[in-house]
Amino acid sequence: MKYKFLFIFLTTCLAVKAQQITCSPKDKAAVENKLVEIDGMYDGNFGETMVSVGKSFMKTPYVAKTLEIGDTETLVVNLHGLDCTTFVENVLDLSKLLRQKDLSFDAFVKNLEVIRYKDGELDGYASRLHYFSEWIANNVEKGLLKDITGEIGGAAITKDINFMSTHRDLYPFLADDVNYSKIKASENYLNNQAICVLAQDEIAKNEHLIQSGDIIALATSINGLDVTHTGIATREKDGRIHLLHASTGSMEVEVSKLPLADYLKGIKSNTGIMVARPL
Repeated sequence: MKYKFLFIFLTTCLAVKAQQITCSPKDKAAVENKLVEIDGMYDGNFGETMVSVGKSFMKTPYVAKTLEIGDTETLVVNLHGLDCTTFVENVLDLSKLLRQKDLSFDAFVKNLEVIRYKDGELDGYASRLHYFSEWIANNVEKGLLKDITGEIGGAAITKDINFMSTHRDLYPFLADDVNYSKIKASENYLNNQAICVLAQDEIAKNEHLIQSGDIIALATSINGLDVTHTGIATREKDGRIHLLHASTGSMEVEVSKLPLADYLKGIKSNTGIMVARPL
């Protein structure tokens, strides 16, 4: 019988308890092939490793909502189609495996859970780090990242974060009242936290402080949202920082043709960036 659909299975994945995963045989094979492809990429510079691993995904299709599967939150494994966040998550995961010298599927799955979920543990839909400012903050708490935005000229701002709860119809999982109430609680928590943003007109003069491999989050003026897009900084041959990302323009993973500072000027709602450095 041919496998046509994703299926759910249980695996320990080096965790204390069994973890539910959504992964097809094709998706598992894609991870295993990627692990073979990237073997040897780590040369001691983690930032450059992030870029090398990220560029190994060039031309991979942009696909939205790859994590919105089924009726129950599971750890989705999918390298065939990436959105901007899952691109960054998978690149960070794979780069960590190279440094850990453990290129196994089990280690990949465990790292992915740690990166994607609050405090590193999948516990329902609301445990996923939906808002990217929270994704950064929680991964800072885990010791995976350092938020360097303030160090490179950023300033603290506050903003009402409520896009998910005020657009409930866009998120199928929020039809469940328990999920909805938990997301509201997360938003209330975020509304009491300042975030640091490097203003768009300050990026060019501070660009020299950004390193290849830094994670870039695009802050926005859209009501209720903190971040609309994310990617990885890469210093290209022109000496400028560009954005390596799963692009909604080309609908594939690419490096921005324009330097980051110029690229952002073409995005009307962009207010600046957050910058997080993998540790």
